[in-house]
Amino acid sequence: MSILTVKNLSHGFGDRAIFNNVSFRLLKGEHIGLIGANGEGKSTFMNIITGKLEPDEGQIEWSKRVRVGYLDQHTVLEKGLSIRDVLKNAFEYLFDLEKEMNEICDKMGAASPEELEKLLIDLGTIQDLLTNNDFYMIDSKVEEIAKGLGLDDVGLEKDVHDLSGGQRTKVLLAKLLLEKPDILLLDEPTNYLDEQHIEWLKRYLQEYENAFILISHDIPFLNSVINLIYHMENQELNRYVGDYDSFMHVYEAKKQQLEAAYKKQQQEIAELKDFVARNKARVATRNMAMSRQKKLDKMDVIELAREKPKPEFHFKESRTSGKLIFETKDLIIGYDEPLSKPLNLRMERKQKIALVGANGIGKTTLLKSILGQITPISGSVELGDYLHIGYFEQEIKEANYQTCIEEVWKDFPSLTQYEIRAALAKCGLTTKHIESKIVVLSGGEQAKVRLCKLINKETNLLVLDEPTNHLDVDAKEELKRALKEYNGSILIICHEPEFYQDIVTEVWNCENWTTKLK
Repeated sequence: MSILTVKNLSHGFGDRAIFNNVSFRLLKGEHIGLIGANGEGKSTFMNIITGKLEPDEGQIEWSKRVRVGYLDQHTVLEKGLSIRDVLKNAFEYLFDLEKEMNEICDKMGAASPEELEKLLIDLGTIQDLLTNNDFYMIDSKVEEIAKGLGLDDVGLEKDVHDLSGGQRTKVLLAKLLLEKPDILLLDEPTNYLDEQHIEWLKRYLQEYENAFILISHDIPFLNSVINLIYHMENQELNRYVGDYDSFMHVYEAKKQQLEAAYKKQQQEIAELKDFVARNKARVATRNMAMSRQKKLDKMDVIELAREKPKPEFHFKESRTSGKLIFETKDLIIGYDEPLSKPLNLRMERKQKIALVGANGIGKTTLLKSILGQITPISGSVELGDYLHIGYFEQEIKEANYQTCIEEVWKDFPSLTQYEIRAALAKCGLTTKHIESKIVVLSGGEQAKVRLCKLINKETNLLVLDEPTNHLDVDAKEELKRALKEYNGSILIICHEPEFYQDIVTEVWNCENWTTKLK
């Protein structure tokens, strides 16, 4: 049975078309991976099917009484609520059913035999619903999911307002999983999760009996949980059975077939045109020329999709730094309360270090304390000589209404507009993206603008906080290549071992120093 039907969907922003006459069907139990390069419209599609965006044209039809759960990173969590409160809100509809059941029980005493029979049927239906949805095990379900996502380490009584980005994502995800909707819509759920909890989510989705649509650029994760691919490219949406690897196999074969057919047809067109040009003026051959012209006019010409610009990242390197990059002495990081034990860390030139560990234990706080952006609770940080630092922040929260050109020009005022455009194009952005305001770009496109500023600055130390979040497969591969080639020092926070393992010389597990884990 079809849970969701999308018919003839067209949508765009300004003069930039995103979808053109797209159709889509989701059936019960399907596990779909929604893939495509940055800016192809994956998040826009999610916003349209959930009713957050009105499409220019087309119909969206959900089957009756279907319960949809959407992991939206922008959901506001109300101050004053604990993690436990938010998770228990997942069962609000069951508490409403319990209230209705109690009201039925109150009516039974004064009911006529006919009314009593109807009330008993209603009561039985509600009791079945409550039992089937684990209503009488709510507390243990909350504990189980919270433990799976590591929220028990944070403490279920903690105010949701005080959580880090990763912890917030975990709370939203846990609430969603507890709601057990008929369909889950997950937009890059692994972005702020650490390795251990990505593994837990993977197992959960493998056993998930209902349908879900998953947007993810984490290919090993995607491959392990889906059985269907919908690929977005050039305003189209195409369906492929199987995982990402089998999609790539079919996609590449189709692409090669189309290119071969295009070459063959172009050769035929050239020969026909040549014959017409040479023979249309001669009486003896005019009819043959006209019949070939008719064939040309009727021909369904094959068009190849325009190649998307592939990003090229080459980090500009400054003079060599001193031997010492940084050294900490009894450094205790944190805001109102300590996040770490006293830290005595040392990093030297040429080291490439990955910081790993669960969310909320202070990895970003450590980076900002080393860079001097946050005052530590106690202890000191000594930075080495001749450091030229390039810092990639995890998330820029404020909406940016500048165009991409203005944003880069602000940091490089001596460059010409042509040079700025060329630099942005090298990062895989098209002319339409380059001229757009940053606020309307996808997360991946915004990340490419920030990377453009980083690679054009001369550095000898890169400090990168989750640089792969939102980046598509091509951009991620190219970033990995550029970081392996970089001769300076690197300090990186990343939750994808497939990305950082070939880049770094050592891994520091921050869980060994934190005060935040039991």
